[in-house]
Amino acid sequence: MNVDVAGFDYVPRTRLIYGAGVLNQLGTVAREIAGNAKVLLVTDQGIVQAGHAARAQSVLEAAGLGVVVYDKVRENPDTRDVDACLQVAKAAQPTLLIGLGGGSSMDVAKGTNFLYTNGGRMQDYRGVGKAAQPMLPLICVPTTAGTGSECQSFALIADETTHQKMACGDPKTAARVALLDPELTVSQPPRVTACTGIDALSHAVETAVTKKRSEFSAVFSREACAWIVESLPVVLKEPQNLRARGHMQLAAAFAGTAIESSMLGAAHACANPLTANFGIVHGLAVGLMLPTVVRFNAHDAVAREHYLDLAATAGLCRRNEDPRAAVEALATRIEFLLNAAGIPRSLSELGVNKTHLAKLSDEASKQWTGTFNPRALGPADCASLYATALEIRGDGWGGGERRRGSLRLEKGELS
Repeated sequence: MNVDVAGFDYVPRTRLIYGAGVLNQLGTVAREIAGNAKVLLVTDQGIVQAGHAARAQSVLEAAGLGVVVYDKVRENPDTRDVDACLQVAKAAQPTLLIGLGGGSSMDVAKGTNFLYTNGGRMQDYRGVGKAAQPMLPLICVPTTAGTGSECQSFALIADETTHQKMACGDPKTAARVALLDPELTVSQPPRVTACTGIDALSHAVETAVTKKRSEFSAVFSREACAWIVESLPVVLKEPQNLRARGHMQLAAAFAGTAIESSMLGAAHACANPLTANFGIVHGLAVGLMLPTVVRFNAHDAVAREHYLDLAATAGLCRRNEDPRAAVEALATRIEFLLNAAGIPRSLSELGVNKTHLAKLSDEASKQWTGTFNPRALGPADCASLYATALEIRGDGWGGGERRRGSLRLEKGELS
């Protein structure tokens, strides 16, 4: 008997509840999971200002649950954010955690769960499966359509000293339930919609070709990419379009599900040092690198076929297309979406120059995500990718000068 599908082992850990207005189910779901729980609601000031935190607290309290709110999460959280939230948790003694917001809030909730239940420092949990003790149940309520953290068992927390992101993963930290309410994403500022949407796109594209990719993960990668190709331009032009918002939120969750099985690749390996050294928003950094990485990976014949599969599902080419043409169609569409989102198209626009490449390349080659890339990723390869990304290769909404630095988001905006 011939078997042409590689084996995989997938354990669904997160129940997904999707629909406009499902935030109203938060109290009921919380009681189902943790009974008469004491809740620690982890969020940020942007979510507070949008009114989502107060609404979530009201729904929980109406269900008879006690709620303590920690609302000081910052963008690109580091170990200081987790330590600050941990102090609130120690005082509150919660039996249930809720992460409400973007990936930052969900990651801080997960990071707090590690330390509250298992002790130590975040650095102790870098890697996979290092939490020996049970952890508190977690509910994730994303208000952006980007990270897919609601469907992952990893907390991404930067080291406050080195500024390098640490992937801290354990099956016990995955959300028991994720509530996907597209109404919550309408309040995003346009630049946040752009950056988080491009982040979700990068997840869909990278998970489609990694060494850990399986036929199971590829289903989620393909559907996520197709939804984003169709819906991201719509939400950028029509922010109130709830149908497109919903498709983007589902795409982000599906791409996050793919990450759980397949991990990520070179675009993320190159993006993390850009964030650490230059403070470039993650979605911007990874999106800027993505077309270059796609073309780099396309030298691998297997990756070309996977890119063809991705592009065909998204309606960018025919299934009998020459794989090289399909790769170029995919890379070109990514560039179109970057331009539509107003993403700067060269690293030089963001203050990076040739003198920075050696340090960036050394750091990128040591990133865990790079080990899953379909092509080997040494310092020389990273240097080549960065050198290509230094060049201006396209134009956004208003030309290079208007876009220069236009997506350096203000503090508290990426919620």
